[in-house]
Amino acid sequence: MAGKNKKKDKAPSRIAADNRKARHLYHIEEEYEAGIVLSGTEIKSLRGGQANIRESYAEEKNGELWLVNAYIPEFSHGNRFNHEPRRPRKLLMHRREINRLAGSVQKDGMTLVPLRITFTERGRAKVQIGIGRGKKLHDKRETEKQRDWNRQKSRLMKDMG
Repeated sequence: MAGKNKKKDKAPSRIAADNRKARHLYHIEEEYEAGIVLSGTEIKSLRGGQANIRESYAEEKNGELWLVNAYIPEFSHGNRFNHEPRRPRKLLMHRREINRLAGSVQKDGMTLVPLRITFTERGRAKVQIGIGRGKKLHDKRETEKQRDWNRQKSRLMKDMG
């Protein structure tokens, strides 16, 4: 009976959409997890894995956080109640976190970038939001050089034994 109250280890959640280009374009300083308000056909379509969050961003309006320009395609078996693919979707976070994010966007010139959409064990969709500062061209080149060198170094170490 002593093991009942132990927290379960977090199992890797299933990724529905991934914004791989975000880490190339931005220095991500902090990451937050937010719930997302979806309609019935959106969640079914999201499970299909065809969503795209590459051009999307998050913004604060009237004390609420919104995911703008995220593409979730219409559900193939949906009827007239199907959703609009690029509608703004409300993000669910604590008030204190929203205020902190909104403040850093206004004061520091940061951007709220969605990094990935995942499903929890219970089947709920969550959005990882990163607060980032845009990279300059020379920063992007430096990152690419570093990545290539690390790849080459690992190959050399593997060959050496």
